[in-house]
Amino acid sequence: MDKKHVHFIGIGGYGMSAIARVLLDLGMKVSGSDVAENVLVQKLMERGAQVTIGHHQSNIEGADIVVYSSSIDPENVEIVAARSNDIEVLHRSQMLARLLNNQIGIAVAGAHGKTTTSSMIAQTMEICGADPTYIIGGEVIGLKGNAKAGKSKYVVAEADESDGTFLEYFPHYAIVTNIEPDHLENYGGDFENLKKAYREFLSQVRTEGTAILCWDDAYVRDMAEEVRGNYITYGIDHPADYRATEIQEKYREVSFTVMKDEQKLGEVRLQTNGRHNISNALAVVVVCLEIGLPFADIASSLYEFQGSKRRFQVIGEVNQVLVIDDYAHHPTEIRATLSGAKALNRPVKVVFQPQRYSRTHLLMEEFSCAFHDADEVMINTIYAPPGEKPIPGVSSERLTELIRKNSNHNARFIGTKEELIEYLRSDLQPGDVVITMGAGDIWRVAYQLVEALKKQGE
Repeated sequence: MDKKHVHFIGIGGYGMSAIARVLLDLGMKVSGSDVAENVLVQKLMERGAQVTIGHHQSNIEGADIVVYSSSIDPENVEIVAARSNDIEVLHRSQMLARLLNNQIGIAVAGAHGKTTTSSMIAQTMEICGADPTYIIGGEVIGLKGNAKAGKSKYVVAEADESDGTFLEYFPHYAIVTNIEPDHLENYGGDFENLKKAYREFLSQVRTEGTAILCWDDAYVRDMAEEVRGNYITYGIDHPADYRATEIQEKYREVSFTVMKDEQKLGEVRLQTNGRHNISNALAVVVVCLEIGLPFADIASSLYEFQGSKRRFQVIGEVNQVLVIDDYAHHPTEIRATLSGAKALNRPVKVVFQPQRYSRTHLLMEEFSCAFHDADEVMINTIYAPPGEKPIPGVSSERLTELIRKNSNHNARFIGTKEELIEYLRSDLQPGDVVITMGAGDIWRVAYQLVEALKKQGE
């Protein structure tokens, strides 16, 4: 990449900051702007990035490339100024594609599990000495960050289907974990359009490369014919090239045996719960074996994986109350997280914050049926990103009513975070587990609750 100065509009987001971190590691000049300073911005500034709070056309001076994300208004003053000055303007995915497509790209796609699976791959490769470049859409606890420029030829990244930008990538290895009707607002409200995009993504895997497909997912099975080169299948419930058997779940730990066809490769243990994490780990085993890492090293590295932030992340345990935060924002993710929580053998109380009126509207019925495995459900006000307008008849109160009817009679609407914390403080008993769920800012409740419980204990 011969251009030396890259400017990021909205540099504080996970995806943008990750690419910025890699470019800094590669010795490029990085500048950026955002509406507020956060921890990710602070870390970039410590590494030499020049970051301005607030957007202004002067921020792009000297830049060879200006990068923006889907959350940035096309009429942002910095984008307008860049175009008027004939500066190259790229979407985040296009910038990532320049890194991934020119190396041996390992791209992780799917409705659920992208961040966890790509994090597992990056950390496993790192521990095994493969020294990958990785760009993760969440902070990986064991890697102490979400990005790094490695010295090897491998680049690990998430391939985001939400806005169709994963079609920028032409990877050597493509993992597809599952396919579900989500983000349909970007696909004309039609699931067929989303499936068509996945088919195109799979057709872009290099002919000398390999697609790694979760064979438990019927939609994924239907798309295998789109792969131009080789593909390998993995699964738990459906016959596949690689399978997980002899599954044992314990308190915050799961173990399983990996079978390749009829050959037993050995046992894998994870410091987490849930069949979805077993499936994610299977995908990691396959891709790491494909690049030549020994199974024993892969298995021992996977046991060191402590997760990504906001993926069944333990925030604290106070007075025998365990507080967990999870990014689950889709009905399938909610069911998977609650299924994994059952292995704790403790009462589970869920605080769920729906995200986006559009998603809640499209999946209202599915959301209402997702909470069977919770002992109590608290629904917070819908978290809407800037610019999204309410939809008549779509509300957290309505969702609460449907949950009571369809999956859990012990559901209640609690509109503010302050009310949630006060209710939980008075309601929780020793042994309870609280899980905050959602893609918005509900994670704040988990941290504030831990602090409130500590003060209460004092």
